[in-house]
Amino acid sequence: MLLWGRRHLKKILISLLVIVIAASTALYLWIFYDMPNINNIDAGLALPSTRIYDRHGELLYEILPPEQGRNRVIPLDDIPLTCINAIVATEDANYWSHAGVDPEGIARAVWINLRGGDIIAGGSTITQQTARILLFDFSERANKSVRRKLREMVLAIQLQNATSKEHVLGLYFNQVYFGNLAYGIEAAAQTYFQKSAAELSLAECSLLTGIVQNPVYYDPLSNIENAKARQAVVLGLMVDNEYIAQSEADSAQRDELQFGAYRFPIDAPHFVMAVWKQLEREYPDQLYGGGLDVITTVDLSWQETAEVVVRQALDNLNHPQTGNNIPANANNAAVVALDPYTGQVLTMLGSPDYFDESIDGNVNATLALRQPGSTLKPFTYALAMNPERAEPYSPATVLLDVETPFVTRRLESYTPGNYGLVEHGPVSIREALGSSYNIPAVLALEDVGIEEFIEFAANIGLDSLASNPNLDLAITLGGGEVRLIDLVQAYSIFPNGGYRVEPTYILKVTTRDGDVLQDWQPERLSKRVLDARVAYLITDILSDNDARIPSFGVNSALQIGRESAAKTGTTTDFRDNWVVGYTPDLVVGVWVGNADNTPMVEVTGVSGAGPIYNNFMRRVLVGRPETQFQRPDGLVRVEVCNLSGMLPKPNCPLRSVDWFIAGAQPTDYDTVYQDFAIDTRTGQLADETTPDDFRRVETYVVLPQQAHDWAREQGLRFPPVDGVLQSASDKNAFRLLEPDPYTVFELSPLIPQEAQQIRLRVAVPEDAERVDYYINDEMVASSDTVPFNAWWMLDVGRYDLYAEATLSDGTTQRTALQYFSVDAYEVPQERTISTDGETADEP
Repeated sequence: MLLWGRRHLKKILISLLVIVIAASTALYLWIFYDMPNINNIDAGLALPSTRIYDRHGELLYEILPPEQGRNRVIPLDDIPLTCINAIVATEDANYWSHAGVDPEGIARAVWINLRGGDIIAGGSTITQQTARILLFDFSERANKSVRRKLREMVLAIQLQNATSKEHVLGLYFNQVYFGNLAYGIEAAAQTYFQKSAAELSLAECSLLTGIVQNPVYYDPLSNIENAKARQAVVLGLMVDNEYIAQSEADSAQRDELQFGAYRFPIDAPHFVMAVWKQLEREYPDQLYGGGLDVITTVDLSWQETAEVVVRQALDNLNHPQTGNNIPANANNAAVVALDPYTGQVLTMLGSPDYFDESIDGNVNATLALRQPGSTLKPFTYALAMNPERAEPYSPATVLLDVETPFVTRRLESYTPGNYGLVEHGPVSIREALGSSYNIPAVLALEDVGIEEFIEFAANIGLDSLASNPNLDLAITLGGGEVRLIDLVQAYSIFPNGGYRVEPTYILKVTTRDGDVLQDWQPERLSKRVLDARVAYLITDILSDNDARIPSFGVNSALQIGRESAAKTGTTTDFRDNWVVGYTPDLVVGVWVGNADNTPMVEVTGVSGAGPIYNNFMRRVLVGRPETQFQRPDGLVRVEVCNLSGMLPKPNCPLRSVDWFIAGAQPTDYDTVYQDFAIDTRTGQLADETTPDDFRRVETYVVLPQQAHDWAREQGLRFPPVDGVLQSASDKNAFRLLEPDPYTVFELSPLIPQEAQQIRLRVAVPEDAERVDYYINDEMVASSDTVPFNAWWMLDVGRYDLYAEATLSDGTTQRTALQYFSVDAYEVPQERTISTDGETADEP
């Protein structure tokens, strides 16, 4: 029994030994397999050079070229002792005593960070960081696994045993990243303060040290508050480690830092940064491990043209020589030019000056979310013209541009108004879109539906709209946010016949060894998102100068001297204005505003973005052959009566010829112009007793009932009839016109209550004889006289309203139930001093 037990124990021990050996071997291989050789440490100093060119081979930027000062290596002796002490105190307090890895420092960092509730001190030693920067490739540096950390520790120990502390520290100072493309302390000193590292003060050293932990979050050029807070932490650690006295730290914290705009050599900087990010995603190893040659889509000459045009236009806006001479406070602008067939980005100007911090110049406004104003209207009308709809719109479709209440998805009343609060009555979509009227656009969106609009937005590349859960009817007027690059991409569906293209930045990527990693080839357009005929109809409207004359005049900035289409956009508070326009082979978008979202002074799309669009288009298209928009098959031209969009009868005086999708052209005749026989003696309708000599046929404009108020304001004559006259769109339509649904009225204590009334108004069937109004199921008013209006005195409460019409045959019809409420108006209270010196409340 004992012998069996010993044998069994021996087997267990052997098994455990085998397991330990196998695990140790696996662990060793897991850590040491493919371990970088520290003898290659100097190879990391030869920073990779990736050259980015424009489409014609002009150099835009070379990533990290030492000869251009972005990574100038300097000896440790040229680095101020205060900078060395700041880095050591913050990044590795035991640097001068540990062997490359510092267990005590790791434990201390954990304790400090837990106590502070934030990452205050780092756990990796300076030696570990140096090994990571110079020996690991980009993908392994970005990997935060336990394996990478263990390999880093091993390399740090090897490195520390192979060289001196001073050498390692010199490597670290010359390679660590300080943000804003500055690698190394010398590049950082030049970038932020326009001085050499040897001239840095304690305040400047501590600020730069703080950037190292998170170059984006602690970037002093974009977030000085965070940078100063981190500087205070660095100074505190220097005091704790007895490098400086508390009084020195306090003084350095109070020092006012003078930042300099270091203009490193770069063309098309916003575009280059966008390309750089794409290269980091797609070729991280090659980008930082050997260098690349990158041919991009941008045209440097066009880019420079955009810069000149933008600066001139902003100067004109802010220093006007005509009019009221009031500066416009327009400090920023962006331009994107795109090939609508390939998606190639030919111009990307993110701001007038990348290096101007006063306007947040390094922010790429082409990629920033801003409200697009009326530039979204063409997409609404394009949806409405979809030939697959039961009743598709056309450019001749007439909508009523009169005050119209809508109900939002949140069950709130929404009544849009036009610019200047002007109404235009019945207008065609051609005029409504060309002159950018608001009310017809909301009518069209209500008809097609929010969900269909959101789906369409996703299909054409407006992802920020598609992902916005709060979209409502105001979206067609710009009540959302888009990026300029996405908006230009979306507009490309109009000149290219309805196909979605993706913005393309890069044409070719080649390694230094000549291997081609990417070679862009044109692809056949295949992702159709819009019927080609609809795309042409929208283009035909946006290129129709006559259609925009009512709003923009005869000679607006939207005309560029050749066939083109354009649409403006302006937010109601003048924070953003836009123009997006296109020729048959180029789409250009312009945004003007302020990066900090402050409003401009009455700058509209046509006065702000318009001149930039016009001048840019004219300059870059000089010498290029003028092309025409290609009309697809399946369209027909039909003459229509302007006020109805229907076939004209002889009495229609205003006619035009417009395009229709074949099969969707009108077949019914106009009902707006109606003839009535008038007795000239009485001015009333003639009857069988009226002699022929006193009978005259006169033509009247008969509009839907919701347009009657507008018609009266315009002085239009109503036919002398006793009953209700309706156009075709009114037939058998019985509905409430006033008050607006879901309206909240306020009862004022400053006005006699009997004077506070609302009008009750309906659109009624033509054979109505009486209308009764019911509030909360109680009849409150009745009228047997056309137009059957009534008045109701306000009272605080919540109400359900409907109307009931009695027809000539004795039957009745009832409207849908409509909700409104009345609240008591609360007069603001003012605090005043009473005669006895105490405060008293008075209205």
